[in-house]
Formats: sequence, C-alpha cells, structure tokens
Amino acid sequence: MFPTLIRRSAERQIPTIFRNVTAKPSPRAYIGPYKPKKVWPPDFSKLSEKEQFRFERRYKRRLLLATARPRWDKLIRMAQLFSVTSVLIYSVLFMDWQSEKQPFQGVRDKFWGAVGAFSPQQRRERRNPDIAAMIDRK
Repeated sequence: MFPTLIRRSAERQIPTIFRNVTAKPSPRAYIGPYKPKKVWPPDFSKLSEKEQFRFERRYKRRLLLATARPRWDKLIRMAQLFSVTSVLIYSVLFMDWQSEKQPFQGVRDKFWGAVGAFSPQQRRERRNPDIAAMIDRK
C-alpha cells in the first residue's frame, strides 16, 4: 500500500489546464484486440422464452460455482450440528423442567445407571464382590 502511494506521489502531475477533462474515453478503449463471438448481455426482448430460460439457467449455475465456499459451508454445518446436539443432550439429561413428572426421567435413569457403572465404587464391586460385601456389612 505504501509503496504504491509513494510511487503515485512521485509521478509527474499534469496540470489540469493542459488536461482535456471533458473528453470521454473512446468505446474501443476497453475492448481487447479480439472481437467477441457473442454480445453480452444479450437483448432478452429479442430472444425466445426457451433461449431466455437457457441463459438464466446458465447464469445461475455459473453464479453458484463462483460463490461456492465448501470449507465455510462445512464449518457452518458442523457448528449447527454441534449446537443442536448439545441443546438436545442438555435438555434431556440435565435440564430442570420445573414440573412434577419429568418427561425424560426414564431416559435419565437409564443413562445415569449406565454411567454410574463406571464409578470407582461400582468397579470395585464388580472386580471383588466378596470384599465389597464385607465393606458394606461393616
């Protein structure tokens, strides 16, 4: 950015009195050396409905290809999946529903019963049932 600014400021400035301010660039100034095969954009009033539809389809397809961002789309999909899944898990297993009967109490009991089987006390009971029974009697 700065080298460009320095280079432009160092260029020789032409005084405005010598510049032809009102002159417009010629229409051929922006055209390359090769003549285009087709005029773009086409005059839709001269095209049939079928040809208009074909141009619209082609334009939409090219627009989709030009604006495609697969990595960003995948990241957004993953974020949505994670957020929806975490809200569902929280609402089923942890949320206090402020009601007499919890709607997911059966699911909660099964889950915490299965997770409770991995607690240190439950593991000790599974490995040595006779020692765990002696500890419980005391």
